[in-house]
Order: sequence, then structure tokens, then C-alpha cells
Amino acid sequence: METKWLEDFICLAETQSFRRAADARHVSQPAFSRRIQALEAWLGAELVDRKALPTRLTPTGKAFYEQALDMLSQINGVRAEMGTKKPAVQTAIDFAAPHTLSLNYMPQWLTSVQKGFGSFPVRLLNQNVHDAVMTMVDGGCDLLLCYHHPRQAVQLDTGRYDMLVLGRETLRPYARRLEDGSPEFSVLDQEAAPLPFLSYSPNTFFGRMIELILRQTRCTLAFDKRYETDMAEGVKMMALQGQGLAFLPESMVAGDVADRLAPADGGRPEWSVQMDIRLYRERPTAQRSGKSTVSRLWTYLADREHTLHGNESMQRSMPGMDTAAAAKQRQQYVGAC
Repeated sequence: METKWLEDFICLAETQSFRRAADARHVSQPAFSRRIQALEAWLGAELVDRKALPTRLTPTGKAFYEQALDMLSQINGVRAEMGTKKPAVQTAIDFAAPHTLSLNYMPQWLTSVQKGFGSFPVRLLNQNVHDAVMTMVDGGCDLLLCYHHPRQAVQLDTGRYDMLVLGRETLRPYARRLEDGSPEFSVLDQEAAPLPFLSYSPNTFFGRMIELILRQTRCTLAFDKRYETDMAEGVKMMALQGQGLAFLPESMVAGDVADRLAPADGGRPEWSVQMDIRLYRERPTAQRSGKSTVSRLWTYLADREHTLHGNESMQRSMPGMDTAAAAKQRQQYVGAC
């Protein structure tokens, strides 16, 4: 049984709607339903009366709701207590990261870091963006690696968490590359029949980024949705088979993949969106000092980013702030690092 199943069930009980609960948990509705079913299978009892509209709990579900609240409270309490009793000597660093970054960005970045900092063991939790952030909030990891965009911001308290911008990633449309180098499908082909489209589930991070792109282009194209998944890797593999047009981060279209997929936007900037790649940690306190390896690594990374980019990364991470506010937060940030 996973803790997030309890959190899902509590959210469902309080919203009385699979759709609203899935939105609140930042997952697709099918994925959310599967997690509720997994909890029911683990308990061996039905918790939700699926014949009722609006959604309501079964008598067993109502009884379990109170127990779920108690269980989650106890789990979080034990985790917090044990966090203060960790052995002083710890070397393994626990990362939480979404699947796309863990597969396409982290291996190269980690190799580069370890060349300068030295090697250290890593434990990696592959999750969606929302669950990775919640793992950080719940104290389940040392470092969080994730995407960030102002329209889909990571809401972490700047008074509690430190942040570094490691780089930027561009999401744009791709299609299978033809022999002449052109894409098999293109968003610029206004005369084409509905474009075969390989999409992400609506509540995924990339799904929301695509919605943003379509709004900024005021797109009037017709899309024929051929495939939908939570995983960018699945979308990429379908695009390689010529199944349709797919929006992918540039880091996924590298090496031999770049020879097989071509940008399908004609270089038009309105058909792409840039995202920060960010690293977060919980700021050490007297009560929760954290692992010494993490502190030394963070200092190294902060110095490296400052050397490479100066204040550019800090300025990018604070869109919409006036100069005085940005300067004040930069001062607080540098002091925290």
C-alpha cells in the first residue's frame, strides 16, 4: 500500500468527484481511478459507490475515511520523528524526479557534477511532477529535480526551500523525418486533413504545456487524437513509428533520434514553450540539518551555477517581480545557499 493512495482517497472523499479529485492531485482521471482501485484491492473492499451520482462512499468507505486520516497522520508523524534521528554519516543522496528528466537529463548532468564534485551513491524516485514535489514536501527525498513554468509553477515556500535553475528545456512538435529531411506532419500545413496527434493525459505537466502552446498560437488546426499516455517516452516511440505528431522536450530528441524525428513547427517560436529545469532542497535548520553530503553538494552546485551563469538563473526564476523585490529575494536566496 502506498501513502499516495491514502491521500487520493481522502481527496476523493472530500471532493465527491473523481474529476475534481484528479485535478487536485494533478494526475489524469484514469490514473487516479487506477490508484483508488489499487487501494480497494489492497483492502479487499469497495470504498466508492460507482453507481451513485454524485460520487459517494460506501459504508465501508465512510468508516475507512476516518482511519485513513489517522493512518496518514501517524505515517507523517513517524517520518518527521525518524528524520531527526538519522545517522550522522550518510552518503547516499535521494532524488525525486519526473520520468522524462530522470531518463534524458539526469544521467548526463549527474556525470558532469560528479566529475567536479566527486562520486556519491544516488537513489532515484521516478514519479510524475506532482508526486515528485509532494515527495519533497513530505520529506521523502533530499533533492527534487523538476520542470517549472510560470503558468504551471512549482508551489514551494521560498522561506523553507532553496532553489537552483540548472538549465532550460524547450517543448516543441516533432514528427517522423522523411528522406528529404522534412517532417511527415507539420503544424504549418493548414491544408492538411486533421493531423494525427499523439497526446498526453490532460492533467500531466506536458499536457498543460501543450494547452498553453495552442492558446498562444490561437490554433485553428484540427487534431485527430490517435494516442494518449502519461509518459513522454511512449509518445516518442509512437512518433518514431510515424503514428502522428508529438510534442517532445528537446532532450528526448538527441543522438540517433534526431536523425529520425524532425521539428514540425518550421522554427516558428509560438509553437514552442521554454521550461526551467530546477533543483530544490529543504533548507537546513538546527532541528533538521539534513545530510552533510547534500549540504556540500548544494554549495558546490550553487557556486558552479553562479560561475557559469552569474545572476541570470536567479532573474529567470522570478518572472513578474519588480527590481527591488527581485533583489531582496536574490539576497535571501544567496544567503540561504
